[in-house]
This record gives sequence, C-alpha cells and structure tokens, in this order.
Amino acid sequence: MQETRQAARQRRRRRGLMVGTTTGLVVTGLLVCLVMTMQPDGKKDAGRATAVTDSQGSPPPTSPGKKPSSPPAPSATPSAGARTPTSAGATSPTVSPTTSAAPPSASTQRAPATSSLAGRIRPKSTRKGVATVYKAGVGDGACSYGPSDDMMIAAMNTTDYETSKACGAYVLVRAANGASVTVRITNECPLPCAPGQLDLSEQAFARLAPISTGRIAITWSLSSPETPGTISIRYKNGSSPYWCGIQAIGHRNPLARLEVRTSGGWRQLARTDYNYFLSPDGSGCGRAIRITDIYGERLTINGIALRPEAVQRTQVQFTHR
Repeated sequence: MQETRQAARQRRRRRGLMVGTTTGLVVTGLLVCLVMTMQPDGKKDAGRATAVTDSQGSPPPTSPGKKPSSPPAPSATPSAGARTPTSAGATSPTVSPTTSAAPPSASTQRAPATSSLAGRIRPKSTRKGVATVYKAGVGDGACSYGPSDDMMIAAMNTTDYETSKACGAYVLVRAANGASVTVRITNECPLPCAPGQLDLSEQAFARLAPISTGRIAITWSLSSPETPGTISIRYKNGSSPYWCGIQAIGHRNPLARLEVRTSGGWRQLARTDYNYFLSPDGSGCGRAIRITDIYGERLTINGIALRPEAVQRTQVQFTHR
C-alpha cells in the first residue's frame, strides 16, 4: 500500500516537471517572437543605406579584393566659352569653327630648331645664282596668295621651289654692286630657270640694277623680317566638311608642315604645288589647325570658320630669327 502511494507521488512529480518545462518553452518562444517582431529588417536597411550613399555621389561598393574604379579624367578640350592662351600671353575665347563671332585664337609651342624640317632653302646658308626679271602683274602666282600691294616679290626656280616649300619665304638678295633687296616668294620660275635662280618682279629688280640689264649675278639667303604682321588662314574654294584645302598666309618663316585635329589626333596634310594643304576625305576640316615652321616652332590655331576663300586673321606669328 505504501509502495502504491510512492508511485502515485512520483507520477504527479513527473507530470509537474513536464508541465513546467512545456510552459517554459512556450514563454521562451513568445519572447523570441516578440524580439524578432521589434527588430528592423537588416537587408532593407542595408539597401536604404546604399541608396543614400549613391545619391551623394560616392562610388558604389566593390567586391573584396577589387579597387574602386577611378572617375573619368576631365576632357582636355576646352568647352564653349573657355579661354585659350595666345602667343603674346593674352587670352581670347575659343569659338566654334562654324562661326566668326570672335577672332581665332592660337597657342605657341617652342620646339628645338632642326635642319630636317627645312627643304633646300636652309637658315644661315648663302646661295649663288642669277637674278632675272619678269612682269609680275598684280603679284599673284603659283603660291596662290592672290593680288598683292607689296610688289617686292620673286619667283623661285622649280628645283628650289620644291613643291611650294619655298612659298612665303623671305629672301635677302645681294648684287655684286652692293645693292640689296628683300623679296617674298610668291611664284615658281619653271625650267629653264636653274637651281639658285630667282626671277624678280620689275619693282624688285630695279632695286639692284636697271631693268634693261635683264640678268645679273647674285647671292641670296633666307631672311626673317621683324614686322610682317600676323598669320592668316584661308580655306580653298569648294572646301566642305567632306573635302578641304587649307592655306597659311603671311608667315614670317617658311612652313614645314600643316596639321589638323581629328577624332584620332593630329593629322599632317599633304602640300600641293599650288600651296594648299589637302584633306581629301574631309577629316579635320573646320577644326583646330597646327602649323610648324622650319625652325620647329609650332602654332595651334582654334576658331577658324570653314568659309571658302575667306582670309581669316589669327593673333600670332612665328618668332623673328
């Protein structure tokens, strides 16, 4: 009988333990649910933080082990209204190549002199030859400069003309009698003009000897005048965005090359015997122009409108040598 009462007490104790354990588990589960309900969603918060960071311009997060990409470099081409330095140290607005609201601007870059840029007419070199005389009319000639008020001009023999490399060069001519004259090359003297020969306008020849003389011995050398004004640029008649010819006028020193800016960089144009530089496919037409003299000095000119036959003055000139 006593054993029966002890077994009953043990059964009651086990039921109490089971009920207590079950109750504890229920209470613990309720507490966990309550805590989770009150806790904000971590993923949503992370997404909101990223959105705020991006809106402030910070770079997006990167995966481990990768460096964030660098921001793109600013464009080297000045935007509209930017100001470009000129050779004199002044500044002027860079204008669109299709307008003429402001004068073209240019920058100057000095490069070391190099004889490889010169053709047959070289600095500090004296040539011997003969001078003849011709009627120059209005001063136009093979260099395609057009009529001129300055008739101190000459035609260079075909050999030294060298496919118009001589065009625009200033030449100091000396006669045996001590007389001298500085002329600008505007024309070509075809064969039988010999190497070293200059065909002078009547006005220039008269400074050395009577025109009736017709032919005299001379020496001549390249000159770099002090005050020739500034350089002008002209597009050839018929030029367009699909084909163009470009000419530089009034340069103090002979030109070695002319280049135009294209989407792929600077492109050197071929020179014709009539003294225009051609872009046969139109690349660079109406864009920045870069000219280099035989001493290596380089001028970059912006804002030249693509207007055929218009003589557009720049603000720069090559250095006096």
